[in-house]
Amino acid sequence: MTNLHQLHPPPLKELPLEGTYIAHNLRQYGIRDGRPYIYSNYITSVDGRIAIPREDGSGMTVPESTKNERDWRLFQELAAQADLVISSGRYLRDWAEGRAQEILRVDDPQFADLRQWREDQGLSPQPDIAIISGSLDFPIPDILTTGNRKVIIFTTVAADSKRIEEIEDQAVQVIIAGDQRVKGGAIARHMADLGYQSVFNSTGPKVLHMLLDDNVLDRLYVTYANKLLGGKPFSSIVEGALLQPAVPLRINSIYLDEFALDGLGQLLLSYDVVRSETA
Repeated sequence: MTNLHQLHPPPLKELPLEGTYIAHNLRQYGIRDGRPYIYSNYITSVDGRIAIPREDGSGMTVPESTKNERDWRLFQELAAQADLVISSGRYLRDWAEGRAQEILRVDDPQFADLRQWREDQGLSPQPDIAIISGSLDFPIPDILTTGNRKVIIFTTVAADSKRIEEIEDQAVQVIIAGDQRVKGGAIARHMADLGYQSVFNSTGPKVLHMLLDDNVLDRLYVTYANKLLGGKPFSSIVEGALLQPAVPLRINSIYLDEFALDGLGQLLLSYDVVRSETA
């Protein structure tokens, strides 16, 4: 693969795409202040679209026009560093309908190095999965609970007790983490209690809002694909009530990938959340 240009931090230099995000070594942070290190990643068009409606009207999906194998490689490097991945009921419903696969593709030959990296770190081939849902309206695919892998459901006091029992009968742990909505602070504490150190959020803008609102997100990765999409409805990086105060971010890294999207290019940024004193 052709190289990236590192624009920040200095000095300016070229470096291989493969291994760029692995080198960020997110596992070094571990559990701090009673919670794991939580990070998230999105690819967005220049006009802020991370998802647009599916053609069949069954929800939202990442636009084909911004997807690209170079961003996907870096997404895999972020997922590889997690011992727990946050997903959603939508992901499990998509899986049941044949529209979703493993988030971390370590069985794909092109990512064999990431499988080896996890083995070298003493990690299982696949991270455990945490699902955030109030409705619990989804199936649990058998493949997700094989090989001692854990699936953990975070839900609310208002969730249907019968459905909780049905899920627990599948050897899936259900944890109450809020009254009317799941709280980011509660899930972070439970994750730490369960021993998780590095948590990758792969869900959409509403869960990101929850993590930001409860001050538990540590780093945000954003790929800015050099395309304008327009159209509505659409999903942006974060959606929900006004964040008060606004969440302060400090740039951790900037890379120019001029070879993506048939030469249109993309910018790869990561931001550290500046933790408030009340966290």
